[in-house]
Amino acid sequence: MSSPRIVTADDSVHSLASPVCSHNEWDPLEEVVVGRLEGATFPSRHPIVTCNVPAWAGRLQGLAAGVRYPRAIVEPAQRELDRFIALLQSLGVTVRRPDPVDHRRRYATPDWPSRGFANSCPRDSLLVIGDEIIETPMAWPCRYYETFSYRSLVKDYFRRGARWTSAPKPQLTEALFDADYQVPGADEQVRYLTTEFEPVFDAADFVRAGRDLFAQRSNVTNRMGIEWLRRHLGPDYRIHEIESRCRTPMHIDTTFLPLAPGKVLVNPEYVDADRLPAVLDGWDVLIAPEPDPLPERLLKITSMCGKWLSMNVLVIDGERVIAERHHTRMLRALERWGFEPVPCDLLHYAPFGGSFHCATLDIRRRGALDSYFPPPTRATAP
Repeated sequence: MSSPRIVTADDSVHSLASPVCSHNEWDPLEEVVVGRLEGATFPSRHPIVTCNVPAWAGRLQGLAAGVRYPRAIVEPAQRELDRFIALLQSLGVTVRRPDPVDHRRRYATPDWPSRGFANSCPRDSLLVIGDEIIETPMAWPCRYYETFSYRSLVKDYFRRGARWTSAPKPQLTEALFDADYQVPGADEQVRYLTTEFEPVFDAADFVRAGRDLFAQRSNVTNRMGIEWLRRHLGPDYRIHEIESRCRTPMHIDTTFLPLAPGKVLVNPEYVDADRLPAVLDGWDVLIAPEPDPLPERLLKITSMCGKWLSMNVLVIDGERVIAERHHTRMLRALERWGFEPVPCDLLHYAPFGGSFHCATLDIRRRGALDSYFPPPTRATAP
């Protein structure tokens, strides 16, 4: 009779090759999560919801809180989303989806009640660093349990070898929000609605370039949140902060987005190219062209995310870049910079939180962890 084979916990862990592996924004994309529109609901009233949108949109959200998005808004966005998914699949990318959710359902913590919003933008609530999926501590009460719609996927990835972390769940009490906050004027210093009461951040306020990450302070990401991630990742990674001049900053991927080793796309309205972190010395800073004007019928729905959604592109493999078909200036600029633009439509997705980069979460890109930056040649913050 043969002796039993002893398998330790370490053996079982290290024998699994993680299905999750993504280190940057440009390696060849093999698997991605794409958001859903089913069940999308106007967010519950809260200052964090209205501080980043035009005043008329804030009033509308307050009146419609807890009501499903109307079919007239959902259906054209769904048609574009379906075509986007088909495009990804035609390019050889595996597409996974979150579970559908009824976001009208009410929930509560000991401090506040809310309804949900949508699971249209997986880039916000989940951050992939290498083989690790991190659930982020989001500042919107209506997004408090949003990651639950991704749990079926995350548990599957975990069972197959991925690491799974959840950042500390925030309390989201009044102490986190500046009661005197007002959107700063054009000549005023940028202010933020969130205080330093506790760590909060959206994953979409970070972009990855191997061992270096770039982050922006915003109305949903505070310095405690950036510091939490810095300590969690440890000395193998560096996080560099991008200074944004946006009056209502939220999410870095319409401000600053690496497209390939040595090439980064920046928003000239929000970023001073002479004040970028020192590690970017020697990189080509690609200045985004002025977005193409939009038809009158689309101005209101896209104003929820701002005109610079033209920058919200998705890199397929360091050469091919999916970009909005309407924004021909961006398409031509990508060609001049040596990329192959892949036109697609997603303008109607804006009321649900963004465009191609926002609507996706990289799960696996074919490539290894690397460092793309030499030691800085001038003083820089840690």
